[in-house]
Amino acid sequence: MTLTQYFRLVDTQARFALKADAARFFLGYVWWVLEPLLFVGVFYFVFNVVLDANRADFLVFLMCGKLPFVWYSKTVSNSANAIIGNAGLIGKIDIPKTMFPMVRVHEGLYRQIAVFLLLFVVLILYDYPVTWLWLWVLPLAFVQYLMIVCCSLLGAMLVCFLRDFILLIGLAMIFLMFTSGIFWDPRMLDDPAMTEMILTWNPLAFILDGYRQVLMFQQSPDIGLLLINGCVFGVITLIVAKIMNKNSQLLALKALS
Repeated sequence: MTLTQYFRLVDTQARFALKADAARFFLGYVWWVLEPLLFVGVFYFVFNVVLDANRADFLVFLMCGKLPFVWYSKTVSNSANAIIGNAGLIGKIDIPKTMFPMVRVHEGLYRQIAVFLLLFVVLILYDYPVTWLWLWVLPLAFVQYLMIVCCSLLGAMLVCFLRDFILLIGLAMIFLMFTSGIFWDPRMLDDPAMTEMILTWNPLAFILDGYRQVLMFQQSPDIGLLLINGCVFGVITLIVAKIMNKNSQLLALKALS
């Protein structure tokens, strides 16, 4: 199977899965944007209404952080059981095991495109100027995509060997939700060294901050750190994919056991 055929098959499977999922619900494709908006609504009520976040732009600030985070957390969580969830198919046909989490990744990608469009509409409605700096969303989203692919493949592989990793991935998402600056601003910390540490060593916090800097404050992200993150996740993704392809039969046995 060539690389083109591989991604064509992944894309086709993702489209079929999205159509089947939309057919299950009355609102269908509306849930692509409604679900993340409900997440934003809950956080907005808790942190702005109940706890009084005390910033006028909190809704947009929250959306710029929460919507991309939902893309990451939901895709990685759904990908964790992608291989073991297809044990029946794996037992009948020899197919690259990376394909199963990649289908989940591309499902999330299609949903997120619609979510980003919604975010742009909200920004325009709130009178945020549309500038050429918005183009930085593309490299930021690409690096986040690489991070999602990396974590999804790694998570799916580890779950094959130990099912308990599903629980650990869920805990990791909760940890990242509170440490990545979704409902608080790392740049508002009293200690500049702590701000630098969070944005440097937490790639997700850096990407979420990058979206805000570009869309809300007309500031370009740290290009060097963006390149480093992209290269690191790209290399790890290639290594994990190679390991999974080399141990395809072992993964199949573990998924079936």
